[in-house]
Amino acid sequence: MASEEESGEFYLRYYVGHKGKFGHEFLEFEFRPGGKLRYANNSNYKNDTIIRKEVYLTPIMKEDDNNWPEPDRLGRQELEIVMGNEHISFTTSKIGSLVDVQSSADPEGLRIFYYLVQDLKCFFFSLISL
Repeated sequence: MASEEESGEFYLRYYVGHKGKFGHEFLEFEFRPGGKLRYANNSNYKNDTIIRKEVYLTPIMKEDDNNWPEPDRLGRQELEIVMGNEHISFTTSKIGSLVDVQSSADPEGLRIFYYLVQDLKCFFFSLISL
């Protein structure tokens, strides 16, 4: 069987559910090759409708921080990622808002970085508040 690094693909699916008083109730999520994350939740409690969400994982590994603002007296941010045989690190100044992102030399790449960092902060703050 080929490793993830060799084939470049990763797949994971989780399902839990039952058929009971409120019909088929379940929670399911799935990571698909290409970076798609799918989520479905069907409780049917009080006639709730099924919740379905799809998102794509960040393309941060394709970005380059050469055109991002250099760290300055206001602060710096660093992000380091190792995935398989790939290792990448980013360094930029502290970003106060999306206005800073839009006014940069690489607004598209910095936007990807900005939202990934915001999502990571939310994720970790959620974990430590459990």
